[in-house]
Amino acid sequence: MMRARDLAVEFPTVTLDTPALEAARLLAEQDLPGLILADEDGRPLSILPGTQVLRLAVPHYCQDDPALARVVDEAHADLFLRKLGGKTVRECLPAQPRELPMADLKATVLELAALMARTRSPLVAVVGDDGRLVGAVTLQGLLDHVLEL
Repeated sequence: MMRARDLAVEFPTVTLDTPALEAARLLAEQDLPGLILADEDGRPLSILPGTQVLRLAVPHYCQDDPALARVVDEAHADLFLRKLGGKTVRECLPAQPRELPMADLKATVLELAALMARTRSPLVAVVGDDGRLVGAVTLQGLLDHVLEL
């Protein structure tokens, strides 16, 4: 039987004080679905989906009324990520903390899938007995395994 320990892959982490623009670059350069926010001891605190970073960068008026996004000229639209400027990952976190998608090494594939579905997270942090991050299971990795691709 396949377990989280078999599916977990090494995964980058960020801290609360990581610059948001650096987090966005990490997401893009490594084609990640999100990031794991960890404390200084390597214990997961939160999962930061890439969409949360975008929410901080995209102007609120464009989020509230998508038709307004269409009228912004391309030269200005391409610069929206610069709005992240001096902001940190701490500012990207949702106001209401959500359940942390975290599993131990023994979690089954179905447990991982249920956790992803319940938390709407494309990423599950996998921790050892000491609570420290061992790796992560991504939605893509889980689906690849389940569909044997």
